[in-house]
Amino acid sequence: MSRTTASRPAAAPVAATPAAEPCTVEQAFAFCERMARDHYENFPVASRFVPEPLRKYVWAIYAFARSADDFADEPRHAGRRYEALADWEEKLEACFHREAEHPVFVALRETVERRDIPISPLRDMLAAFKMDLAITRYPTFESLRNYCSRAAHPVGRLVLYVFDYRDPNLHRFSDDLCTALHLTNFIQDVGRDHARGRIYLPMEDLGHFGVREEDIAAGRVTPEFRDLLRFEVARARSFYERGRPLADRLGRDLGFELNLIFHGGMAVLDRIEAVGYDVFSQRPQLTMADKVRMVTRSAAHRWRGEGKPPRSRG
Repeated sequence: MSRTTASRPAAAPVAATPAAEPCTVEQAFAFCERMARDHYENFPVASRFVPEPLRKYVWAIYAFARSADDFADEPRHAGRRYEALADWEEKLEACFHREAEHPVFVALRETVERRDIPISPLRDMLAAFKMDLAITRYPTFESLRNYCSRAAHPVGRLVLYVFDYRDPNLHRFSDDLCTALHLTNFIQDVGRDHARGRIYLPMEDLGHFGVREEDIAAGRVTPEFRDLLRFEVARARSFYERGRPLADRLGRDLGFELNLIFHGGMAVLDRIEAVGYDVFSQRPQLTMADKVRMVTRSAAHRWRGEGKPPRSRG
């Protein structure tokens, strides 16, 4: 995602606080909640199906990741992306030493202390955003999976930590589900990513199906491009299925939410197929009808599995 300019102006303030004075923990969590609600996401972020006392911790993690993603991605941070991420990393390290002033880190400090969360997944996420500034192409799927191990896997593991699920077997399923979500985003954002100088589909796949970068740049949905996306969609579906057992192994506190995420991801892929893989004209978005179906299917799935004993949290 290397989109930095050759010369960098002095760094502007990063993610300004909502007030000049230090905020309270309650104000910090409210700040993170606003961030989560103000950004459109196809997948739920701590929906009402998550126990209310735990939602704020998910919002804090989301706000941390969303801010760092914006530093590496959004035009307003052009020319100072490295500085912004370095500043964010310094704030993260300080947060774990009980020092925090920015509302995101006030909320994050409370989260890691209350839910006993290690720093390593958060560091891995920042490492992924730094990769975005240096790597614009992935030659093989294995190289893309290596990126996902830093960009995607920590997200799921952090959420599991919030709910006190620490069994490594659960984390393994979470890794696959998070990979599926990232692959879905890569597919639906092919045109948007290319406009920013990046391609997240493996170059070996483009070569295999005969897709030229010029066609992606022009937004041409050629037969070769359809063949490529048909394959990428099928691979994403396989990772959803690899991660699907996770929802069945969790309790009601998080299992329903993960079922929503599973069905939401599948619904996005359905939409991509329904428009003939034309991801250039409009980014797929889930309608209210789609979301109602997600809830219905998730409820039916949970109801069928109600008799199963919950698995260990580890």
